[in-house]
Amino acid sequence: MLDLIDVKKTFNAKTVNEKVALNHLNLHLEEGDFVTVIGGNGAGKSTMLNAIAGAWPIDQGRILIDGTDISRLPEHRRAPLLGRVFQDPMTGTTATMQIEENLALAARRGERRTLKAGITRAERNQYRDQLAALGLGLENRMTTKVGLLSGGQRQALTLLMATLKKPRLLLLDEHTAALDPRTAEKVLELSEKVVTENHLMTLMVTHNMRDAIRYGNRLIMMNDGAVILDIAGEEKKKLTVETLMNAFFQASGAEFANDRALLS
Repeated sequence: MLDLIDVKKTFNAKTVNEKVALNHLNLHLEEGDFVTVIGGNGAGKSTMLNAIAGAWPIDQGRILIDGTDISRLPEHRRAPLLGRVFQDPMTGTTATMQIEENLALAARRGERRTLKAGITRAERNQYRDQLAALGLGLENRMTTKVGLLSGGQRQALTLLMATLKKPRLLLLDEHTAALDPRTAEKVLELSEKVVTENHLMTLMVTHNMRDAIRYGNRLIMMNDGAVILDIAGEEKKKLTVETLMNAFFQASGAEFANDRALLS
């Protein structure tokens, strides 16, 4: 389970540029929850993911995974619990290394380094099978440098790397925003497949309302650093973009302010 309890984060405190990014944020996720996260500009979506990952220290509150308080742990101590895919396809992989070498790094995350062979035959066969499941033909290009892959191929590879050692929580931070619509749809379908098959607890930040409605079993909407809507089950299945925007207006008393979301 994931619990965010009264989490607060302020940037540039006590200056003219003070910005409350997370405002007494509370959130609870159960095992296997696939939660899409949407909100206006500056709502706190990415800050929430960064706080969970340890990239930003929080000012107050607690973050718990499976009942263990990780609020004060440094980022590298949280890494074994988390998988993450970023918005930039260039992040999350090493461009100058081969596909199979990137996968080997992901597979050895958290383990002690030794002088044994870099990649065994059994591991190479395992990587080939896992790449084949992506349906992108990467299993036939395992010695290709990752920097030669397209953005969509890199995001699919990063998704595989992030889930190679089943994390307790998967964080998808607008991971299709930099892709063209067709490629984005493919990566989202792969994401849903990986999340469902591995029963992964997942938070997926998106600016696309239709994607937020279509994917996952639960949708939360943020505003001013807090969750103002939490919709799941049959209620979520009946959502439309129009009803979601109306619900936002009723909950916040303001118009939804996110150009990318509206244009999507």
